[in-house]
Amino acid sequence: MPGGTFFFTLTLEDRTSSLLVEHIGLLRAAFRATRAKKPFTVDAIVILPDHLHTVMTLPSGDADFSDRWRQIKSHFTRAVVATGAPLSANDRGEYPLWQRRFWEHTIRNERDLERCVDYIHYNPAKPIHPGGNIAG
Repeated sequence: MPGGTFFFTLTLEDRTSSLLVEHIGLLRAAFRATRAKKPFTVDAIVILPDHLHTVMTLPSGDADFSDRWRQIKSHFTRAVVATGAPLSANDRGEYPLWQRRFWEHTIRNERDLERCVDYIHYNPAKPIHPGGNIAG
């Protein structure tokens, strides 16, 4: 949906990892670098050790959230590898830091937005996903 608002969950491959909070500055830089190339608005976000939830709004006429996430994940991964973090490349030369897919939910109305933003604000204390029973 061009110009839409979306709720996302992205998860590290290693669910015992805490790289997202250990390297929060690198994650912020990845968001800034991506936003400079492909604008978007972060309406709400929570960063937990092994996953993040965010509500993102895209510019009018633009529906390409997948490329934004590819860029954020790639930028962050390269930056973490550059720190010397113990990550090993696979046979294709990729660092399997992130789970391949992410969970996306299109925000339908103000009540839906409110519910998703509330979830983000209370997520660390209340691990119930707003869109159903899926792994966080």
